[in-house]
Amino acid sequence: MGVANARSLSLLVFALVITRMVQHGQGLSCGSTFFSALVQLIPCRAAVAPFSPIPPSETCCNAIKSLGQPCLCVLVNGPPISGVDRNMALQLPDKCTANFEPCTFALYLFQSI
Repeated sequence: MGVANARSLSLLVFALVITRMVQHGQGLSCGSTFFSALVQLIPCRAAVAPFSPIPPSETCCNAIKSLGQPCLCVLVNGPPISGVDRNMALQLPDKCTANFEPCTFALYLFQSI
């Protein structure tokens, strides 16, 4: 198994383990689970890798706009995601001209716990 496949598998296992925890705190406005939101943002992976100079693709921007601000905040405020720079993820709405409000720390993750 290659390094990329091992990372993808570990990310998938991690997401499955925490999905139940995050579902309880996803807030009223995010209709996606942590895992489904994470899967939807796979096209953005290259743009949020640490120290990546790659801008978000059109596919990534469409995914960001489709997902919405509350679900993006669930991902950004949730547990760490291997290979994802949170600060770069927070910049995606601006880079994609999505006009989202900034995420507030942990508001969505712990709202109903």
